[in-house]
Amino acid sequence: MGTNLLKDKVNNGFIVERAEDMNEEYLKAIKQTLLIVGDTELLSVPPLLTVYDQAPTLNHKITALAIMQDEIGHAHIAYRLLKELGEDVDELLYKREPNQWKNPYAFDFELSNWVELGVFNAYFDRAGYTLLGDAFEHTSYGPWKRALVKVDKEELFHLRNGEIIMKSAMKDPELKEQVQKASDWMFLMALEFFGVADDLKSRSAQLDYKLKGKTNDQLRQKWLSTAVPFCESIGVKVPAHYDETSGKYVLDVPFPCKFDAEKKQWLTDQPDTWENVIKRFKNRGPRNSEFVERLQKGANELENMRKEVS
Repeated sequence: MGTNLLKDKVNNGFIVERAEDMNEEYLKAIKQTLLIVGDTELLSVPPLLTVYDQAPTLNHKITALAIMQDEIGHAHIAYRLLKELGEDVDELLYKREPNQWKNPYAFDFELSNWVELGVFNAYFDRAGYTLLGDAFEHTSYGPWKRALVKVDKEELFHLRNGEIIMKSAMKDPELKEQVQKASDWMFLMALEFFGVADDLKSRSAQLDYKLKGKTNDQLRQKWLSTAVPFCESIGVKVPAHYDETSGKYVLDVPFPCKFDAEKKQWLTDQPDTWENVIKRFKNRGPRNSEFVERLQKGANELENMRKEVS
């Protein structure tokens, strides 16, 4: 199908159901999108596991397990759709080098304490809810739209869990400090989820083919519009505020700015470029190799056993 013909059709409400409905550009765009989603969902689990055993109650532990199970289920949906579109999912999962995965940079770090798990849910699952909610509303790819009915509700559950943990922790003087410290490094990380600034992007196939409805900066504003009021309501200080004049949320620090990965600290006195941010993403974070190897370990051990037997 011709490029312009398919663009016109999807923008007039056509829902793409099969690979046969797609042109090459659409197929490439949906595969890239699903790979990022699958990698993001799956690699959100290892950081959560780093503090899972610190859950203060059995109820918290069960909730954390449910969230991790959801994330694996969300990843399964994305990889299953990729398989239907002709991708070798076993190759993607078990043969890719760690630095080739497309998960957010924020997921390459271990968490320091249980409170950080709460902030992780409240900030990063909010980003997922924002991105996937937009996809659910606007996507022209039918199989994904139907799958996102389930995903959308579960991401909302995850971010609400994070809010509950943060709200509770802010009532305890010792834990309050942990919330603020976690927020200090995770807040801007969450804003990076949405990608480069709109003025640096050329035309986007995701927008042209209605795989999503809002631009990167519009999605960032959507995230800020719920995250900032929530943080203000519980007393967490964040580097952003609502500007009455422009009718938008604005940041009080340079964005992007440089990040000290070793200290998990933003250098807010050192503005950066998106070009450098992309380089940082590609270089990956400190636990990237360990987390990916943990996911691939069982498959690699099984393959080695088969070689020994044969």
